[in-house]
Amino acid sequence: MADFDIETSSNHNSNHSTASTTSVHVSALDGIVNANSLFTVAVFVGITFDQPRDLNLADRTECNAGRDVERDLVVFEVISFAFFLFSSLVAQGLKLTINLLNSKETDEVFKANINSDLLRLGVVGAAGGSILGCVFLLLSMVEVIQLRLGLLSCGTSLVIHTVLALVVLVSSALSVYIFTVFYSFRK
Repeated sequence: MADFDIETSSNHNSNHSTASTTSVHVSALDGIVNANSLFTVAVFVGITFDQPRDLNLADRTECNAGRDVERDLVVFEVISFAFFLFSSLVAQGLKLTINLLNSKETDEVFKANINSDLLRLGVVGAAGGSILGCVFLLLSMVEVIQLRLGLLSCGTSLVIHTVLALVVLVSSALSVYIFTVFYSFRK
């Protein structure tokens, strides 16, 4: 494909339009990096300070989570960490590319000529990494709930309601995020 201005609208040649479009992409990438940084810190702290056996609040001993839940928790946290890191690095790479291309032309500071398909692929990759990071963070939080409050299979209403609230809220937020990402590429 040929190189195009960063803007996705048809026939906008003014510097102001290109400048605002470039700054919107950089701002969106900044948002991804900032959110991922918070999640990455949360996951890292969770991995570092996790002491599952000390804080189990289950009433029945058969509802206590075993080593498999502890193992799954660590695995989900590491995978979540990896996706958030992947997403942040892709977003940072795109920002760096946009900024370096912007600095080449002194008379058009905010105009970056890059392949719009590659830009879209990068933004979708960064957003996809964030989405998958959130999914694995959600799974790790379900494991934390099972470690602290008891296994889901025991059917305790507190555990079920806590997991349901977590899943409904996170999946609703992810649905809005996914819709927004794909909607932005249709415009």
